[in-house]
Amino acid sequence: MGFAINTSGSALRAFGTKMAVSANNVANVYSEDFKKSRALVTEGQNDAVKVDISKVDADGPVETKMVKGQAVHQELSNTDIVEELIQQITAQRAFEANTKTIRTEDEMLGALVDMVG
Repeated sequence: MGFAINTSGSALRAFGTKMAVSANNVANVYSEDFKKSRALVTEGQNDAVKVDISKVDADGPVETKMVKGQAVHQELSNTDIVEELIQQITAQRAFEANTKTIRTEDEMLGALVDMVG
């Protein structure tokens, strides 16, 4: 017993991290030279859920500004708001599913205790 709670608990932590990474990307969408990160959620040891974070080195759009009569080219953030929204919805749904798993196991254990005792 408790297997689902342990697995779902590690998944909740992993998807919380995934949401935090996406939130950081969104917060820096207008930061010059910012490179977004991506959180990849995978199966870890002992049925735990782990998250690996990596930088995405793709180029962002280039903006040209006039500074003191000179054209200055500046790379902007490579964050795509639509992509981040999808990442956040995915993390939210996974969070909801794992919360439901914990709730179901808790109800099942409660019913078992009521039967036994």
